[in-house]
Amino acid sequence: MAALLKEESTITAKGQTTVPKSVRQALGVDYGGRIAFFVDDQRRVYVEKAEIEEAIDPVVERFLEFLAKDMAKHPDKSVLAFPDALLDQAAVLTEGMIVDLDAEIDGDVSI
Repeated sequence: MAALLKEESTITAKGQTTVPKSVRQALGVDYGGRIAFFVDDQRRVYVEKAEIEEAIDPVVERFLEFLAKDMAKHPDKSVLAFPDALLDQAAVLTEGMIVDLDAEIDGDVSI
């Protein structure tokens, strides 16, 4: 099988590695994305983009149900204006920062 792309990565003492940017791009995954590893009987490893399965956490589900009921019971207390003091503090902490959440990540990312 001819390789379309070959990249190398080092494994850390904790068993972690960096997925090179070119591999992430080829797989179509980004920060927070998931990949799946397959090992065949000849110890060859294949990596592909993992399908996201919706995992339902019963504790989270019950909490969300509780919130929905509480919001329906108390609509006047459910959604409140953002406190001016907190907004002012956030503005001070982020003054001068420019963040583009849609910008691509340059270089290798350790995950």
